[in-house]
Amino acid sequence: MANIIKEIANFYIDGFRNMTVGKSLWILILIKLFLIFVVLKFFFFPNFLNDNFDTDEQRAQHVRNELINNK
Repeated sequence: MANIIKEIANFYIDGFRNMTVGKSLWILILIKLFLIFVVLKFFFFPNFLNDNFDTDEQRAQHVRNELINNK
């Protein structure tokens, strides 16, 4: 079983090592993922609970109320 896993890992490692055009495409993919998950998070997903409540108890109470009252 461990031998099969090593063979599969070596297959993918050798494939990525021998890529030419694929390397630049993977760089573009990683840059896009960075933009989507890191940069856009700050603009479109503000931290509502930290901005509007001071303590963890207030945050927890708000979440409880939202879960119970908004069905």
